[in-house]
Amino acid sequence: MDLDDARRAALALPEVTERQSWGQPAWFHRNLVARMWDEGRLTVRVEDDGERLALVEQEPALYSTTDHHAGTNLVLIAMDVVDVETLRAHLAESWWWAAPPVLRRRYPHLGPPAEDS
Repeated sequence: MDLDDARRAALALPEVTERQSWGQPAWFHRNLVARMWDEGRLTVRVEDDGERLALVEQEPALYSTTDHHAGTNLVLIAMDVVDVETLRAHLAESWWWAAPPVLRRRYPHLGPPAEDS
């Protein structure tokens, strides 16, 4: 996967636009949805810091973090490792965590999977 794949997937999400953030391509819906951290890694939102740390521990070839992201819900995805379905799923979930409640209600299918009770 590469920048163009990330761009296509991000811009397919509702009301997402692209602009530069810290000199890198980034996608927003009011709030940051995703941003290229560097040439090979994409920053996305996950539910919380706990999920971020769990992903890094479970699949360190795919997920990473930096001191800059400590205590946040932002994780880095290795673009040369991620497959298209995982990329799209992470971008949809990232969109969900960045979107205001009105859009979450309008697009519930983009949210994280419901947990079984």
